[in-house]
Amino acid sequence: MSKIKLGLGFSRCPIAIELLFFLHGAKLSRQAIFAGIGHWRLHLLIFFSTFILFPIIGLALKPLVPEWMSPTVYIGFLYLCALPATVQSAIAFTSVAGGNIAAAICSASASSLLGVFLSPILVSFLIDIDNHQQIELLSNIDAILLQIMLPFILGHLLRPLLVQWINRYRKLITISDRSSILLVVYVAFSEAVIEGIWYKVDGWSLLMIAIVSGFLLAIVILFNICTARYFGFSKADEITIVFCGSKKSLVNGVPMANILFPAHLVGIILLPVMIFHQIQLMVCALLAQRYAKKSR
Repeated sequence: MSKIKLGLGFSRCPIAIELLFFLHGAKLSRQAIFAGIGHWRLHLLIFFSTFILFPIIGLALKPLVPEWMSPTVYIGFLYLCALPATVQSAIAFTSVAGGNIAAAICSASASSLLGVFLSPILVSFLIDIDNHQQIELLSNIDAILLQIMLPFILGHLLRPLLVQWINRYRKLITISDRSSILLVVYVAFSEAVIEGIWYKVDGWSLLMIAIVSGFLLAIVILFNICTARYFGFSKADEITIVFCGSKKSLVNGVPMANILFPAHLVGIILLPVMIFHQIQLMVCALLAQRYAKKSR
């Protein structure tokens, strides 16, 4: 069995990654989490969708390897399925569609918090039980602690001191977040190009990634809609479950991949994450408009 060692992220945009997770922790409101925590059935279904349903579907994609997708692209899908939900877009789409905004804020924030700690362990578990590749999670645990968890915890602990500054310069922080992500993506794909990514991933591979991403999103959305209705959730709660339970975070996924995986694999592994991200934005925008029209 071949092994994938955790990439030593110290040489790949460490400051950008640390800043991103520091600000991510500082922006996360504990009050928002505690305010909606009483709606436990809704949150349980969302967390099931995010951290259990997605990984199960990801493992079910194994028969597509290697005829329809390469083993590395498949690892990218397993990684995608282990990521937490987005925060901003999940809340925004819930608001547009007329969902339970308070529950969305609570659920998306809690998912983001859990994802920082749970996703590295979950992706290691998924790839290990696949019996094709293995991440040596403990070999570079210092990179995970120093570049993801420590900045996140430190930022969250300092939130009371930073909250006014964060609210005042929210646009600047948003620009900083996006710039950090762009920098990390640029470095990852630059290294991938040097390693010959376009000799390994052709147009057919990109098309297959898009098709599988759309299939994955459709299954999760349909599951969430049917389950929400089966258990008798209100329409507002159904909307929250659909949008918070079907998202995967690019903000968490890009920098985390630079720490978890070797440099020459990061570009390919991130392709499913980036393509799924674009598809989920387009599909959820249409779905939010449809929900909004029905509620008028």
